Amino acid sequence: MAVKVLVVDDSGFFRRRVSEILSADSNIQVVGTATNGKEAIDQALALKPDVITMDYEMPLMDGITAVRHIMQRCPTPVLMFSSLTHEGARVTLDALDAGAVDFLPKNFEDISRNPEKVKQLLCEKILSISRSNRRANTYSAPTPVAVPVPTPAPVPASVSSYGSSAPSRPAPAPILARTHTTAPSAPSLPAPKRKAYKLVAIGTSTGGPVALQRVLTQLPANFPAPLVLIQHMPAAFTKAFAERLDKLCRIRVKEAEDGDILRPGLALLAPGGKQMMIDGRGAVKILPGDERLNYKPSVDITFGSAAKSYGDKVLAVVLTGMGADGREGARLLKQSGSAIWAQDEASCVIYGMPMAIVKADLADAIYGLEDIGKHLVEACI
Repeated sequence: MAVKVLVVDDSGFFRRRVSEILSADSNIQVVGTATNGKEAIDQALALKPDVITMDYEMPLMDGITAVRHIMQRCPTPVLMFSSLTHEGARVTLDALDAGAVDFLPKNFEDISRNPEKVKQLLCEKILSISRSNRRANTYSAPTPVAVPVPTPAPVPASVSSYGSSAPSRPAPAPILARTHTTAPSAPSLPAPKRKAYKLVAIGTSTGGPVALQRVLTQLPANFPAPLVLIQHMPAAFTKAFAERLDKLCRIRVKEAEDGDILRPGLALLAPGGKQMMIDGRGAVKILPGDERLNYKPSVDITFGSAAKSYGDKVLAVVLTGMGADGREGARLLKQSGSAIWAQDEASCVIYGMPMAIVKADLADAIYGLEDIGKHLVEACI
């Protein structure tokens, strides 16, 4: 059965072109269009599409507000179109936080100059997110509630092998989050064994921005291990994403730069369009993105360098995402004696990357999203 799509955009040209591209695929059926957020909500309720494509800047009601209403009234996978600017990145991250599944850059020139590439990418996204796990990010109440930030526990003396603790940092203001329901996590597992990990490496793709936020906001400011984050994301977006995480988290988060040094309580986010590697001295190397590689940044590249530099002292976590990036890097880490965790299927938006880890028998533990941050603290502190 064809995937039913609702196309929402205030530009008549863009609506027509997106509709034409999608309708050319026999597996996709455009069931309707809308010119603003209010129409989008009405059409979503009436047509019950499998996927909605959504612009964010529209009259009467913007795309983010529309996504929030749709998630509350008829949860549907939403693909956002965004501009490749810092402001576009900020708005897109807000849309993902509101419940959108994924995004694509909105580039009119690409649509006119390279239609085949655009068609392939757009149709692949639509078909993939039509199978996304909406249960993993379904909001049940529109009223924001304050989530208090707990006071971090003191770091035991036994963690001194990581070096001096991170500088003190005041806890951020309470985070506003919508009440949400998630599918049940995997059966409760024993707490992970503590170990003097020298690095925590987290890789993710579709659904990752929200997943990373949920994991990292559970870590105390004195988290004793350095972290590296690999999120599939365009170059224009990673700086804004790092800044967003830094404001929400008690650990520090920044976009990685060549020469950065791994430090306890600091998370370095791989810059979009490039590759991040780690050497044995704890220094970060940022390399140009190789066009032969599908992912820039690639989880495999960073995991592989971590295996070479840190052997059995790495704790790697693979979160929600399409494809299998991270599997081969995890294999190298496993061969070196490091630990690999995977997010469970029930809490993933897209159970692709974690599934690849599990099917390859590389996972030492499988945890629900809400438990991963807690278990990282238990394993490292």
